[in-house]
Amino acid sequence: MANIVRVKLVKSPIGYSKDQKDTVRSLGLRRLQHVVELPDSPSVRGMIFKVKHLVQVLDDETA
Repeated sequence: MANIVRVKLVKSPIGYSKDQKDTVRSLGLRRLQHVVELPDSPSVRGMIFKVKHLVQVLDDETA
């Protein structure tokens, strides 16, 4: 399972630019504390980097 990234929305995208809101939605995050599992690819990592102030990348121990 090393090719999976778990991403959690920890801060609301309200008040941020439209492209950041769209990036959060593209990651599949819909509400606060929502966790999604995504393939670990350069494009997903780039989207995470763009909204790193709104999301948290979870490891195996963090739920």
